[in-house]
Amino acid sequence: MKKIPVFAIFCFVILWITACSSNDSGSSDEASQNSANSSSEIGVEMKEEMDHSSEEQATEDAAKNTAEQSEVESEVTQTDRMIIHQAQLHVEVKSVEQARGNIEKKVNAYGGYIVEANVYRGQDDEVSGHMTVRIPEKHFQAFLNDAEEEAAEVLERSVTGQDVTEQYVDLESRLKSKRAVEERLLELMEGAEKTEDLLKISSELADVQEEIEVIVGKMNYLENQTDYSTVNIELYENQVKIPNVDGEKLDTWEKTKKQLATSSNFILAAGSGLIIFIVGNLPVILIVLLIGAGVIVFVKRKKKGDK
Repeated sequence: MKKIPVFAIFCFVILWITACSSNDSGSSDEASQNSANSSSEIGVEMKEEMDHSSEEQATEDAAKNTAEQSEVESEVTQTDRMIIHQAQLHVEVKSVEQARGNIEKKVNAYGGYIVEANVYRGQDDEVSGHMTVRIPEKHFQAFLNDAEEEAAEVLERSVTGQDVTEQYVDLESRLKSKRAVEERLLELMEGAEKTEDLLKISSELADVQEEIEVIVGKMNYLENQTDYSTVNIELYENQVKIPNVDGEKLDTWEKTKKQLATSSNFILAAGSGLIIFIVGNLPVILIVLLIGAGVIVFVKRKKKGDK
């Protein structure tokens, strides 16, 4: 009777331990499952967050590029348009010298300057001229009208324009960037301690300054071309030339003497030829004359005999 309770207690203890182990194992599996689920949720959240960050970065970059492009376009829009104007004029004038003088006065009045001026004289006293002038842009059209007023007839008029605004704005941006690099190199040169570093910085600085000079030269050229317009003028004189009487070419007395000498030479030459012919053929002539004389005598005697 005493062994039964002990055995029962022993079985109860084993069952309780087994149950506890099962609970611990279930709890552990559940915790592992929960941990895995949590990790998966965290990974998904991190991925979504990274994707969102990438999208935001891409959006910011696109917005930045758009802003820079808009800024350049705004600079081009806000800047006065830079146009290089050129004109070609071919005109007929009554007097090339007079027209050239009047055009030079107009050039000086408008504050321009003459690049080239030539006058040509061809055959039959044909006169023509060529002029290349630079006129301030604001007086360009007024000068063309004044130049046409000097013409008896306008043969050709051609006006061209080239917009260099964007090119000039691009040069300004490049110059600003090169100036910043130049300032940075100067700062590095001041803080350089080693000779090797100083030489390297000096070489890079020289290259940058050379590029700056090239850019500045291009900008100055564009400014000059847009501030002053170029006009090429061809002048043709339309006067009718009457030929002058050339007294030297008349020379009546000399021509008369020449003709008389020619006639005398012809007569002398003919007489000389006749004399040469007679003297040279004298024997033949004598024989012919004798034969002729004999024939005549014979004919006369025959007529007398018949009578």
